[in-house]
Amino acid sequence: MPNETLSKHLFHWESQPMKWAMRLRVALYLAQALEYCSSKGRALYHDLNAYRVLFDQDGNPRLSCFGLMKNSRDGRSYSTNLAFTPPEYLRTGRITRESVIYSFGTLLLDLLSGKHIPPSHALDLIRGKNFLMLVDSCLEGHISNDDGTEIVRLASRCLQYEPRERPNAKSLVTALAPLQKETSVPSQVLLGIPDEITPSKEAVPLTPFGEACSRRDLTSIYEILETVGYKDDEDVANELSFQVWTDQIQETLNSKKQGDSAFHARDFSKAIECYTQFIDGGTMVSPTVYARRCFCYLMINMVQEALGDAMQAQSVSPTWPIAFYLQAVALFSLGMDHDAEESLKDATTLETRKHRN
Repeated sequence: MPNETLSKHLFHWESQPMKWAMRLRVALYLAQALEYCSSKGRALYHDLNAYRVLFDQDGNPRLSCFGLMKNSRDGRSYSTNLAFTPPEYLRTGRITRESVIYSFGTLLLDLLSGKHIPPSHALDLIRGKNFLMLVDSCLEGHISNDDGTEIVRLASRCLQYEPRERPNAKSLVTALAPLQKETSVPSQVLLGIPDEITPSKEAVPLTPFGEACSRRDLTSIYEILETVGYKDDEDVANELSFQVWTDQIQETLNSKKQGDSAFHARDFSKAIECYTQFIDGGTMVSPTVYARRCFCYLMINMVQEALGDAMQAQSVSPTWPIAFYLQAVALFSLGMDHDAEESLKDATTLETRKHRN
């Protein structure tokens, strides 16, 4: 999948914003993918978001298999951002096929607004008939009122509080198909990518963290993670109800505290156990906890698990350099040197941009 993610093209574009026709195509392809998965008995998808949508060599949007849930009977899952969690998840702790439709509704909002807007805020605007404020300013003059109104209507239906009131994937496909524009134009053209992608030969100077990752110097990586602490968690939203605060938050915080103590003591197996309790609790989300558990997995040579945690950290905080750095270490350990080098480049670019700002 050489043409990045929906998150990259929608939120972090550099040369041009994503065209409206391409956004509509993404919505349709995703609905079709969900309908297909449902027909194959895999209707459950964990944490559907803009980072799970990838673009292939022809620029066509594809749904990553990374979020497909193998245990479809149980439906237990763990949200990575409670601000975007289906309301029934807080009641039952389980993901259903209706929960996936709710997440699809948040993606429709992403495509319309070019931003990651919490559903509660969007629904307030829709109820107050201020939904024009949701439309991406980059689309001014390129989107019809009918198109915008229909996408808002679909998103609103997907975000209904009661799961039974949400549409199914098949009806979403039916609603989105007539909206498609410029169907004869290849996705590659709509996405604005050149016919041939030539990798950049320019060397990217690595930061100290990048140097440590390229050497797989776990001692230096550990020291950097210790120094950084939790300051990068500040931008992550944790929307918790009063019930959650009173009944569960203390236990969750205790698990994290115990994990941190074990991490400081370099008892990595114990840290994994405690951090897993924190993550499985589902009441709070912390990219740093994923990063620390990732490192612990690296220390005990559970590389696949480490890569999974690094990807989860990136899903929670898509522009966090450390998530990319840790992915690079895991990929190097798996012998995937080319992908590791690309992750290092991404991490270095993000860290450089962060320091400039």
